[in-house]
Amino acid sequence: MTDVLRRGRASLAFSFFAQGATFALLVTRIPAIQDRYGVSDALLPAFLAAVPILAGVGSVTTEQLVKRIRPSRLLRWSQPVVLLALLGVGAGDRLFELAVALGAFGLAVGALDASMNMLGVSLQRTYGRSIMLGFHATYSLGGIVGASLAWVGAHWHLSLFVSYLPVVLVLLPAAFVGSRWYVDGGAASGLETDADVDASVDAEAGKGQGESGALVFRLLLPLCLVMTFAYIGDSTVSNWSAKYLQDVLGSSEQLATVPYNVYMVMTLVGRAVGDFGVRRFGAVAVVRLGAVVAALGFAVVAVAPGAWVGMLGFTLLGLGLCVLVPQTFAAAGRLFPGASDAAIARLNIFNYVGFLIGSPLVGALGDAWNYRGAMLVPMVLVLATLGYARSFAPEPDRYGDGHERPRTADVGRGSNGL
Repeated sequence: MTDVLRRGRASLAFSFFAQGATFALLVTRIPAIQDRYGVSDALLPAFLAAVPILAGVGSVTTEQLVKRIRPSRLLRWSQPVVLLALLGVGAGDRLFELAVALGAFGLAVGALDASMNMLGVSLQRTYGRSIMLGFHATYSLGGIVGASLAWVGAHWHLSLFVSYLPVVLVLLPAAFVGSRWYVDGGAASGLETDADVDASVDAEAGKGQGESGALVFRLLLPLCLVMTFAYIGDSTVSNWSAKYLQDVLGSSEQLATVPYNVYMVMTLVGRAVGDFGVRRFGAVAVVRLGAVVAALGFAVVAVAPGAWVGMLGFTLLGLGLCVLVPQTFAAAGRLFPGASDAAIARLNIFNYVGFLIGSPLVGALGDAWNYRGAMLVPMVLVLATLGYARSFAPEPDRYGDGHERPRTADVGRGSNGL
């Protein structure tokens, strides 16, 4: 394992960390943002929905751009835009300024999320073992740090700009300098990875060009559904855990802030050890275990008699949900070894689909029915992941010349497969 790959892995991990901190600083200060700009309760959902919608647009655009531009370059320039957009959110005072800043944030974060995971999958391919969960663990660590800094800003009544400026001044130059050591798939493996997904599947399956689009959709659809279900669960926790603990389980206002922090800590713990589980037992077993633990967490939350039992449920949710998203990106890279960048860009869109669906779905069910019952819906969706677990199994790999290479039980060896 060369120093080039080690530096590439470390610099990409820092990029995940920086993005986790940045996103946490935005979402945890939404009440302060609403107050600063005078956004009404009726208008706030439109602003919040615009970010994942534009992020989806950014991810779609990234799929096309990676045919001409290396993912490392997209990441190098999209991360500074995200950080500057965060600072822009804190600097303005008029609605149109907020709209511009959030618009830039959304478009850039779509490109950022897609390109980060592209580089992560290509590095995992070259390493020949599971390392994807480790990258997402640093994202969780960044989220914890960002949320803690947001608490400090709120506690000391700091303005948004004053809260955001030191973070941007530290992360922006560090991320830009670190971007010098990003490693692209082609550079790491000596193979081109920017081919079109449809052409890759066409070569792999021996189908005609007219049939390949349907085959692409059939192969990628299970992973798209798992991604959506995982983010429905995640957005349920991030948007409703505090309200659920306080309004349904009767906790104090202070205790109601704890479940999300517990959830984030557990995602960090689960992802920190998850790669070892994948290497030992395989991705299918880890995904199945994660789905069962997450479903158990939702069940505990739904029937909890009090706040502390509810806290146990959110703890289980962090341990279970944390493995699903990283393994879904890794599985997409396995399915399309010659076009993993484009496949990941498409898959990344369903990150935002789940985020858009999750919060309104639970809120509508809670208002129309009750919030305990609403928690059973993401539970069922997470359990549905068990039906798609085989999509995470390693498959035989096929080069452009038609030669196949077998994979190991957990993750493939060599430069052209996961």
